[in-house]
Amino acid sequence: MAVLKVKFTKTKRDKLAQILWILNWVSVVSGIILFSLGLFLKIEIKKRNEVMAKGDINSVPNMLISVGVIACIINFLGGKICYDCSDANKFSRWKLVMLPYIVCTFCFTFCILVGALMCYTMRNELEESLYLGLRDAIKFYKDTDIPGRCFLKKTVDLLQIGFRCCGNNGFRDWFEIQWVSPRYLNMASKEVLDRLKSNVDGKFLVDGVPFSCCNPSSPRPCIQYQLTNNSAHYNYDFLTEELNIWMKGCRQALLDYYTGIMRSIGIAALLIWLFELSVLIGVRYLQTAMKNVLLLGDLEGESDGWLLENSFVETAKYNINIIKNLGKANQISTVSGMNDPNINVQNTDCDKTNITTKSIPAAR
Repeated sequence: MAVLKVKFTKTKRDKLAQILWILNWVSVVSGIILFSLGLFLKIEIKKRNEVMAKGDINSVPNMLISVGVIACIINFLGGKICYDCSDANKFSRWKLVMLPYIVCTFCFTFCILVGALMCYTMRNELEESLYLGLRDAIKFYKDTDIPGRCFLKKTVDLLQIGFRCCGNNGFRDWFEIQWVSPRYLNMASKEVLDRLKSNVDGKFLVDGVPFSCCNPSSPRPCIQYQLTNNSAHYNYDFLTEELNIWMKGCRQALLDYYTGIMRSIGIAALLIWLFELSVLIGVRYLQTAMKNVLLLGDLEGESDGWLLENSFVETAKYNINIIKNLGKANQISTVSGMNDPNINVQNTDCDKTNITTKSIPAAR
């Protein structure tokens, strides 16, 4: 029994073909939107690739860009097919093409759904990439004289100012690394030498942060050094001075920023997937209706259209059997007396059949 069978008159078939022609052109625009969203996300990631570790974070924008390009091509072809389907004579040239086209389009719409879901599952990979990238960027903050690293100080400072954040997980990350370049340290100072000798690695560690961690909304001048020493500053308590420096870590700030972008892109991709799926359903109805009207031979009469010619279970069994037979077709039996199940061999009754044999003349 056909699934969701609908009767179509010639007028309904013509209107369906015209509507689908328009919707396929709208789908071309949706493909351009997908391509633009993927390109936008790729550019946003590339802007801050200095603070990201290399990984699979570009898989989502690359997926969206690829799907967008394919959408434009498939829907452009679909618009041409639907336009010709308004005429039964023109439909004949697409008769054998439409079913493979529908199958390919179904796989394509599934890729859109996968791309939309990837926008929601990318958070863990992005968080790990930001953690490792920011850790290295902060570590090399002081290396302003080393080629390949001299830009990291500016990058980190602009990042902390722009996203109102400090450090990787928080401002205390700056306490664990030497972020002041050795060229600005007075090696004749006893205080500097004592700090260098105070740890095993010989680093100049201070309980201070760069200027870019300062919050300009603070009512008092920014306190960058001796942040945890309340006695070093008048009327100061670092546990309550939330406006002095940014408290949020840059990893969390960037993660929130990219998560918001990907959530919006994911919603847009899901809406486009639903739209593409509805167009695909319409094309399937048009294909079956036009196919049946040709079988009936009355181009002006009514015809049935459906999503599946048989039930879901019967269709699944039919496709599974096709796959099984394709696998058996390449098998050759090596057992003596075993017939190939894919070859119909007529059985003969040797007991009831008289076979006349000719004797071989003896040599003279």
